[in-house]
Amino acid sequence: MINTKSFTRLILYIIVPGTGFLNAGDSSSSSIHWGFLIIGLLGGLSFFLYGMAKMSEGMKKAAGDRMRNILAALTSNRVIGMTVGAFVTMIIQSSSATTVMLVSFVQAQLMTYVQAISIILGANIGTTITAQLVAFKLTDYALLMITIGFAMTMFSKKDSIKHIGEAILGFGILFFGMKIMSDSMKPLRAFQPFIDLMKDLENPIIGILIGAIFTALIQSSSAFTGIVIVLAQQGLLTLEGGIPLIFGANIGTCITAGLASIGTIRDAKRVAIAHVVFNTGGVFLFILFIPHLAEIVRWMSPVSGLTGIEKLAMESPRQIANAHTIFNITVGLIFLPFTTILANYVYKILPDKKTEEGIIPITWHLDNSAISTPALAIDLARSEILRMAKILGRMLDVIIIPFISNDQLRDETYPQLSLVEGVEMREEKLDYLDVKIIKYLRKIGQQELSENQTQEVYGLMSITNDIESIGDTIEKNMIPLLAKKDSLNMDFSPEGKEELSIYHNKVCKQINRLKKAFSKLDPGKAEKIINKEGKYSALETKYRVSHLERLHQEREESIETHEIHMELMDLLKQINIYTGEIAKTIHTLGELLHPRNRV
Repeated sequence: MINTKSFTRLILYIIVPGTGFLNAGDSSSSSIHWGFLIIGLLGGLSFFLYGMAKMSEGMKKAAGDRMRNILAALTSNRVIGMTVGAFVTMIIQSSSATTVMLVSFVQAQLMTYVQAISIILGANIGTTITAQLVAFKLTDYALLMITIGFAMTMFSKKDSIKHIGEAILGFGILFFGMKIMSDSMKPLRAFQPFIDLMKDLENPIIGILIGAIFTALIQSSSAFTGIVIVLAQQGLLTLEGGIPLIFGANIGTCITAGLASIGTIRDAKRVAIAHVVFNTGGVFLFILFIPHLAEIVRWMSPVSGLTGIEKLAMESPRQIANAHTIFNITVGLIFLPFTTILANYVYKILPDKKTEEGIIPITWHLDNSAISTPALAIDLARSEILRMAKILGRMLDVIIIPFISNDQLRDETYPQLSLVEGVEMREEKLDYLDVKIIKYLRKIGQQELSENQTQEVYGLMSITNDIESIGDTIEKNMIPLLAKKDSLNMDFSPEGKEELSIYHNKVCKQINRLKKAFSKLDPGKAEKIINKEGKYSALETKYRVSHLERLHQEREESIETHEIHMELMDLLKQINIYTGEIAKTIHTLGELLHPRNRV
C-alpha cells in the first residue's frame, strides 16, 4: 500500500508549509511555493490536454475522409485489420477515438463486430506513437510550433493546410503545457516526501489502479502517458514505477468506448466489451513480468553517462515510452491469432436478445458521439437515409396489391399486421427518421466543415425530406383511395389493371435505382434515373390517353373506376417526379465528392 506517513507529510506541507512538521531532512521544502507549484501544474496540464485535443481534432479533419474510407474498405483479414488500426490511430493520435469510430461503424453495420476486434489491437499499438513523440524533448521548440501552426491556421485559404496547421498548433500547445508542468515540478526533485510517494508507485497494484482511475477521468491514455513521461523527465519516476501506470492507462482508456456504446446495437456493445477484455487481459498477462520487461527495455534503450537523478531524468522517459510500445505490440501479436475465439467468448458475455424488433421506430445508425468527426457522422447519416429508402421501397412494392386483388393479405415481415397496417407502420418510421436525421444533420452543420461537407449536409437534408414526402403520398393519399375503391364493388378494366401494374412496376424500379445510386452517390446511376423519369412521364401520358379512350367507348369498369384510376396514376407519376428530384441531388453530390475526369 501507499506509505501513509509520506502521503500525510506531503499533504501537511502543501496545506501548512513552513510549520513545525518539517524536520531536518525536509528543509528543502521551505523553498517550495506550493501555490505557484499547484497553479503551474494544473495550468500546464490544461494546456497539455487542450493541445492533445486540438492536435487530434486537426488530424481527424485533415485525414477524416481518407480515414473512414480506409476503415470501411477493410477485409476480414485480421493482419490487415491490425495494421490499419495502428495506422489510423497513429494519424488521429487517439486509440479512444478509433475505438469510438469502430463502435459507430458496427452500429451503422459498415463492418462486422469480428472485423473490429483486430483493429482494436492495432489501435493500442498506434497510440504508442504519441508516447514516443512526447519522450523527445521538444519543449524548447513549443513556441515555434505554436507560431507555425497559428500562421497556417489563420492565413492559409486551403482547408487542408488549415487542418494541418491546427494539428501543429495543438502539438505546440501540448509541448508548451509539458514545459510548464516540468518547470513547476523541478522543486519536487529535492522534496523527500514526494520522492517517497513516487517510489510507492513501483507497487504494481497501486500503479495500475492510479493509472486506470486517472485515465478514465481524462478519457485519454495518450494524455496520461504524456504526464507520466513529464514526471520521468524530472527524475521523479523510475521505469519500474512508470510501467504499472501505463498498464493502468490501458485499462482506463476503455471507459470512452464503453460510454460510446450506450444505446447502440448489441454488436457495437460487443466492440466495447472486446476492448476491455483485450486491454485488461494484456495487463494481467504482463503484471508478473514487470521486472523482466524493465530489463529488456533498459537493454534496448539508450544509456547516458550521467549519474543520480540526472541519469534518471535523461533515461527513464525514453524507457517508459519504449516499454509502452513493446507491451502493446506484444499483446497485439499474442492475441491476434485468437480473435475468433475471443469473439465467441464476448458473444457468451453478451448474447443476442430473442425479442421481436422492427415495429417500434428507432434509429439504427445515428451516433451523437461521432458528430465531432463530421466525415464519420455524415457517413452514419447516409446509412440511416439509405435505410429510409429501403423502408420506402417496401411500402411502394405492396401498396398496389389491394388495388388489383380482393384478397385480405398480411404483411410479409410482420404477419400480425395486415398489409395496409404494415404500410402505415412504415410511414410512422419514415416520419420518425425524418425528424431524427434532420436534427442530426443540423448538429453536424454546427461543426467546422469543409465546403464539400457543407454541401453534402444540405443535400442529405433535401433527400431526407423528399423520401418522407413520398411516404406521405403513399400513406395519406393512396391508402384513403383504397377505401373509395372498396366502396365501388367494381374492379378496374383488365387493360386498366395491366397499365397500373406496369406503371407501378416502373416506379418501383426507380426507387431501387435510387437506393443503388445513393449508396455510393453515383452520378452515372443518378443520370439514368433522371432519364427514366422523362420516359415514364411520357408513358403515364400514353396510359392516360388509353384510359380516356376506354371511357369514350363507355366501358362500364372504366366509367365506374375513372376517378380512382386517374388519381392513382397521378400519384404514381408524382412519386416518379420525386425520384427524379432526388436523383438530381444525388447527381450534384456525386459530382461534388467524386468528380469524373473531363476532357
